Amino acid sequence: MTTRAEHGDDQDDPGLDAIMSERRRLINLAYRLLGSLADAEDVVQDTYARWYAMSARERQDIGVPGAWLMTVAGRICLNLLGSARARRETYVGSWIPEPLPEPTEWITGPSGAGGTDPADRITLDESVTMAFLVVLDTMTPAERVAFVLHDVFRYPFGEVADIVGRTPAACRQLASSARRRIRTARTPAGPGAGQAGIVRRFRTAWQAQDIEALIGLLDPDATATADGGGLAVTHLHPIVGGERIARAYAEIARVSGERTTFLECTVNGLPGLATRQDGTLVTVFAFEVTGDRIRRIWAVRNPEKLRLWRTG
Repeated sequence: MTTRAEHGDDQDDPGLDAIMSERRRLINLAYRLLGSLADAEDVVQDTYARWYAMSARERQDIGVPGAWLMTVAGRICLNLLGSARARRETYVGSWIPEPLPEPTEWITGPSGAGGTDPADRITLDESVTMAFLVVLDTMTPAERVAFVLHDVFRYPFGEVADIVGRTPAACRQLASSARRRIRTARTPAGPGAGQAGIVRRFRTAWQAQDIEALIGLLDPDATATADGGGLAVTHLHPIVGGERIARAYAEIARVSGERTTFLECTVNGLPGLATRQDGTLVTVFAFEVTGDRIRRIWAVRNPEKLRLWRTG
């Protein structure tokens, strides 16, 4: 993983530019922890609000402003992760992390999608692939925060402990438990070019409603999960089994007909697909490819999670 913590320079009176330069790290941290760019933006705004709520003397007394900002953002995320579990109980259907398009296609800024600072893009690496984020979502809030801060951002456990509110030894155990979850869920992936080819063949077979070709591209135990959030029509429960997925997707193509355009794209750094209906982007598909078969499909249809794709 490539993202590392850089605590910034020790300044007696950090100016606006110095403080705002931390925004990219804060967005990167919060997105990985929450799986939602909208929530990540809210966390960053709240973090900066707390910074400027302090007096000038209080800010001057903080030796490393970047570290302070990351600590506050981490604690806010930890609290949000706890409340998110309660909110998921009323969420309609399956919840999937918000997908990210190719980083050259979007920028997020203080005003949301369509901002102007390229430094606000999420850094794409293994820790933001859809498969990785889905596993992170199975962890307890403390596990997730400890793991992301230590293993992704390279924070020492002493600093992680200050954020999580536990001892360094306890945080080490939390991160170790999270790593076991990652290892259990991880499957060998083929090279990126190979994945792109498989996704392209899936697109071709899907457009042609070629059920046999689709079955050949899907793992027999494949799972397809969709997230409409109650705002878009979709399957409420995961479809399990390659043949069942093939038939369901062929039916989707048949019903949508010529109104639907299938597009190849990058989703969280890996080959994916998107569909447009009557010129409007309606679904983004992320894939987990194992060997030469598709093992998992995540279809995001909740329009609130597609704002970057529609405005970027």
